[in-house]
Amino acid sequence: MIRNKRGFTLLETLLAVVILSAGILLLTQSWSGSFLRLRKTQLNQEVAALLERKMAEIELEYRGKPLDSIKEEDGDDFGSEYPDYRWKMTSREFQSPNLGSIMAGKDGGANQMLLTMIQQLTEHLSKTIKEVKVSVIYTKAKKPLEYSIVTYFVDYNKPLSIGGSSGGAGP
Repeated sequence: MIRNKRGFTLLETLLAVVILSAGILLLTQSWSGSFLRLRKTQLNQEVAALLERKMAEIELEYRGKPLDSIKEEDGDDFGSEYPDYRWKMTSREFQSPNLGSIMAGKDGGANQMLLTMIQQLTEHLSKTIKEVKVSVIYTKAKKPLEYSIVTYFVDYNKPLSIGGSSGGAGP
């Protein structure tokens, strides 16, 4: 018995090349996806550390000082250690929701004395609380990415005057 010893046909060779190419393509996409997730995780860790560091610096700078000494805006970069990042800080008075309108809208409404007390409390909160927002901006992206954190500074030494008495602390 004589066998015909032929090689692979052109169709078999092309099919093997297509299967091999598909496998390599899948591996490449898997590796690039893993690399992108790893890079994003690294970016998030750096941003979280920089936000924590800058917020701690700001808290130390303004601890025990009057709320008026907190700058409205500030910002800079992180030096040569982190050249791809910069930071900014903004501050504003605390914006309390209008509780008086909520109380007035309830069944039976609210009496004028209660509404006056709520208004005075809201005004007191806006004078004794300052909202400070710290942002870290990653500048290497196509569009700069901004990550922010907010904290509140409270002046516990301001007297609370509710009920018409001015200058003294309430009961």
